[in-house]
Amino acid sequence: MKFGRIPVADAVGAILAHSVAVPGRRFKKGHALSAADVALLTADGQTDVMAARLEADDVAEDVAAQTVADACRGPGARTNAAFTGRCNLYADVAGLAVIDRARIDRINLIDESMTIATVPDFEAVEPGQMLATVKVIPFAAPRAVVEQSVAVAGAEPVVRVAPFAAHDVGLILTRLPETKESVIDKTVATVKTRLDALGSHLAAEIRCDHHEDAVAEAVTELRGKGSKPILIFGASAITDRRDVIPAGIEAAGGTVEHFGMPVDPGNLLLLGRLDGSPVIGTPGCARSPKLNGFDWVLRRLLAGVAVGPEDIMLMGGGGLLKEIVSRPQPRDGKEAPVSPRVPNIGAVVLAAGQSRRMGKANKLLAEIDGTAMLARVVDAVTASQARPVVVVTGHEREAVETALKERDVTFVHNPDFATGLSTSLRAGLDALPAATDGALVTLGDMPRIKPAHIDKLIAAFNPVEGRAICVPIKDGKRGNPVLFAERFFDEMRGVAGDVGAKHLIGEYGEAVYEVAIDDDAIFVDVDTPEALSELKRDAGVSKP
Repeated sequence: MKFGRIPVADAVGAILAHSVAVPGRRFKKGHALSAADVALLTADGQTDVMAARLEADDVAEDVAAQTVADACRGPGARTNAAFTGRCNLYADVAGLAVIDRARIDRINLIDESMTIATVPDFEAVEPGQMLATVKVIPFAAPRAVVEQSVAVAGAEPVVRVAPFAAHDVGLILTRLPETKESVIDKTVATVKTRLDALGSHLAAEIRCDHHEDAVAEAVTELRGKGSKPILIFGASAITDRRDVIPAGIEAAGGTVEHFGMPVDPGNLLLLGRLDGSPVIGTPGCARSPKLNGFDWVLRRLLAGVAVGPEDIMLMGGGGLLKEIVSRPQPRDGKEAPVSPRVPNIGAVVLAAGQSRRMGKANKLLAEIDGTAMLARVVDAVTASQARPVVVVTGHEREAVETALKERDVTFVHNPDFATGLSTSLRAGLDALPAATDGALVTLGDMPRIKPAHIDKLIAAFNPVEGRAICVPIKDGKRGNPVLFAERFFDEMRGVAGDVGAKHLIGEYGEAVYEVAIDDDAIFVDVDTPEALSELKRDAGVSKP
């Protein structure tokens, strides 16, 4: 890759290393200059730019990041569209992140241009939580580096999620004469909350004397009921492999596999087994909802991840859990995710207009290749990462809803559709969930929009980094759809008349990010019979 100052006259296709401003426009870092951009820079009197040019053996940053992320992705994980040389992997299911640390290290040691960062191995994750990020440091990576990284990833997943599976868990609680029933009741409630958060439930509970014979009888009964795993909360902590709880497990015909763990709190955990079912003698700290070593073992078991003596003995790195303020305490038994999550982006499809310029026909219902134009738009949006998809109806409401039957959309009717576009925009925004981070606003008459276009806008979206309004662009010209951050919703609701929210793009230039799209779909809307006929011809459909 060549990098340095380039004369503006020779800068077509060059990638800007730093933002450059001209009257009315600002080209941000990473923008590939078009001929139109160069003309604007020349007219402004600028003579050179600091930029990069890719060479034959370079792989563009987004392609390189996407390629390596896809190679590392395993079951339970998905990638987003790469942007600014970054491709993130997110959890698709609730479970444990399983990270091959050795191969992560090998990829990071290949070359400084290629990096991958992950959450800790066996961290509990929720759907949408980030698992890893692949970041290409310069504007391109050498092809050999990309190929070597993919080779290291190999056929086995480097990053995957082991999903939590539903288990019928058995619980034994022992009592001494001084044991209060209220303490036992509270322990049961804590266990239920823990299990619910992990997708399992408490199937059976036995309270018995703190004696090995009583423990053996209870373990045998629960195993006969199919309980797996079995948890034992002793009235007194386990102090030796020959203590009451382990002795009871062995008396039932089970084995004690390991006692103790290098995790604090959680040191006095015991792992046993009976007829293939794990039996856990819990440490005293397990009565508390706070994270402890018992959680680390229980999560692996419920996610189907093997845990044996050696696994427990290797938990010491990072096992000091006392007074760690960076580990938020769980609410309702769930540990708050500390990694970034995929943004919650809803889509608003505006489909309420009267198509006045089309004559009597409703253009949204016109068929292109046998599918209504609006349905083609909605199919593209529903195939993207945007959720939920809100379709705003108005004119010919019933016919529009019929054209979209069986599609995964939410309909909201705008009775004031005749007063202009702004009322439909307001209705669509009001229908989005409260937790929505941003809204993709698209017109119902843009049938060439693709899911990849939308996903690229979502991948670029990051209000913290100044990308709060994401606009598609090709050859220096902006198009649709546009993605707006939630912070703009109130202003968007305040718009009046037959206009949308494009004025915000001009008013908040510092929040606007132009996302390069490689085709003209972002410009193609259908307002006239002539435009519709041309679109049908291009699609290979004869004029009716």
